[in-house]
Amino acid sequence: MNERIAQYRQRLTQFWGQMGKKQKIGLGASIGALLLTIVILTYIFTRMDYEVAFQNLDTTDAAAIMTYLDGNGIPYKLSADGQSISVPSAVATRTRVDVGSQGLVQNGSIGFEAFEGGSAFGQTENEFNVKYINALNGEVQQLLNRMQGVQSSKVLINLPKESVFLTPEEKEQASASIMMNFTPGYRPSQQEVDGYYNLVKTAVPKLAIQDITISSPQGELVSSEIDGNKIGAATDAAESHFMIQRKYEAEVKKNIQQFLAPMLGDNLVISVASSFNFDKKVTQENLVRPLENNNNNGIIVSEQQDNSTTTNGSANAGGVAGTGETDVPGYTATDNTNGSSEQNSRVTNYDYDRINNQIESAPYQLKDLSISIGVEQSKLTDQSRQELTNFLSSLVRAQLADSGQDVNDDAMIAKKVTILGQNFAATNAGTSSSGLSMQWAIGLGAAALALIGGLAIMLVRRRRKQAEEAAAAEAAALMETPAKPEFPTIDFETVNNDSQARKNLETLAKRKPEEFVNLLRTWLVDE
Repeated sequence: MNERIAQYRQRLTQFWGQMGKKQKIGLGASIGALLLTIVILTYIFTRMDYEVAFQNLDTTDAAAIMTYLDGNGIPYKLSADGQSISVPSAVATRTRVDVGSQGLVQNGSIGFEAFEGGSAFGQTENEFNVKYINALNGEVQQLLNRMQGVQSSKVLINLPKESVFLTPEEKEQASASIMMNFTPGYRPSQQEVDGYYNLVKTAVPKLAIQDITISSPQGELVSSEIDGNKIGAATDAAESHFMIQRKYEAEVKKNIQQFLAPMLGDNLVISVASSFNFDKKVTQENLVRPLENNNNNGIIVSEQQDNSTTTNGSANAGGVAGTGETDVPGYTATDNTNGSSEQNSRVTNYDYDRINNQIESAPYQLKDLSISIGVEQSKLTDQSRQELTNFLSSLVRAQLADSGQDVNDDAMIAKKVTILGQNFAATNAGTSSSGLSMQWAIGLGAAALALIGGLAIMLVRRRRKQAEEAAAAEAAALMETPAKPEFPTIDFETVNNDSQARKNLETLAKRKPEEFVNLLRTWLVDE
C-alpha cells in the first residue's frame, strides 16, 4: 500500500515537474475556483434563513415561546433586546399559527382563561375577587392591544364593593385607568379615541365615560362625549375638511398634468387653490299652487248656487204731503206701485296642488377655484397661451357651475387663471451651484469611466510592450550565444553486459531516431 502511494506521489511529482509556469498557475487557479465554488454551493444549500416571527414581546411571553420551541425542536434566535424571536423561514408561518392557537402570546396579561381547568375550592372570597379583577384587566388589555396602531397597554380597573346597606346614590361607581403606547409615528384620531372609551365602557359593568381615564406618553386622550371637550371634535372635523380639499386639488392637478404633459413636456408646474363651503343646510318647503292647464284654477271640489226673487204690492200715500208736524217741508210723497227684486249667490270650493319638499344640500360645495401654470418659455407662444387660457377657463367654469358665481363673466374667470413663462434651463443652471443636475452627473460619470478605461488600456499596452521587449532581448541573447544542445545519454555503468547496451541502442533507434542520431553526434564530438 505504501509503495503504491509512493508511486502515485512520484507520478504526480513528475507530472508537476513537466508542467510550465503558466500551466501550473492555470491548474492552481482552476483548483482554487473549483474549491471556492464547492464551498459557496455548500453554504447556499445548507444555510438556514431565519425570519422574525414574534416581536414586541415582554419577558413572560418570550419565555413561554422559547419553552414551546425547545420542546418541539425548532431552532430559533433571540434578539439582543429580548423582544423578538426569529425562526427558520420554512416553518415561520406554522409556528405563528401553533403559538397563537395555544395562547402563548398574552402581552403580559392573563384573561379569563386563568379560571379554566382550575377549581375555586380552597380559595377565599378575597383571593377570588383579586383573581377576577386581574383577569378582567387582562381581557380589556388584550382588546385594546388588538386595535390598530396600539403597541402595548396597561389597564387598571377598580370595581366598587357591593353592599345591601348602601343606597344607589351612596354606592361607588367603577373606574378605569389606562396607559397606552402607540407604534412610532402613529397618532389616533378622535373617532378612534371614542372607540377606546366605548370599548372599555361596554367591557366593564357599571362604568361611565366620565370615570375612564386614558393616557399616552404624548398626553391624555379625551373622549368627545365628555362635557366641554369640543376641541377634539372640531379638530377631527377640520382634519377631515382639509383632507377633502387637498384630495380635490390633487385630482384637478393630476387631470391637468395628464392633459398638458404630452404637449408641453415635463417642464410644467401646476398650482391649484380651492375654497369649499362645508356648511350642511336642510330646507323644508310647503308649496301650494294652482293647476297649470286650468286657467290657474284648482279642481272644483263643491259648488253651491242660490237664486231668490221678491215682488212688492201697491200702496197709496195718506194725508197731505208736507203738512204734518214731523213731515219735511216741501217733500212730496209718491205713490208706491207694484215692484220686484232678484238675488243670486254662488259658492265654489277649489282644491290646489300641495308640494312638501325637504331639501338637504351637500356639505361639500365648491366656492372658488384658481389655477396657475408655469410653462417653458420657449414653448409658450401667443397661440399656445391663448389655447391654454381657453382650456383652463372652461375647466374653471365647469367646476364653478354650482357655486353661485356668474361663470359667464369673462373678466372674473380671467382673474382665476394665470399662465407664467419660465426658463427652466436657467433655473437648473442657477441651482447647479448647490447641487449637480442629473444630466451633469451622468456626463461626469461617463467622463470618469472613459478616463479610467483609457488609463487601464495604457497600462495594459505598456506592460505588453515591456513583455515584448524583454522577450526580444532574450531571443537576441540566445541567438548571440547559442546554448549547447542537450542530447540524451545512456548510463553504461548501470548496464551489466554488451547485449543489454545493444538492446537499449536498438530500442532508442527504433522509437526515437532523432535522439539516437543526436547521441551518435555527441559521441563523435567527445572523441
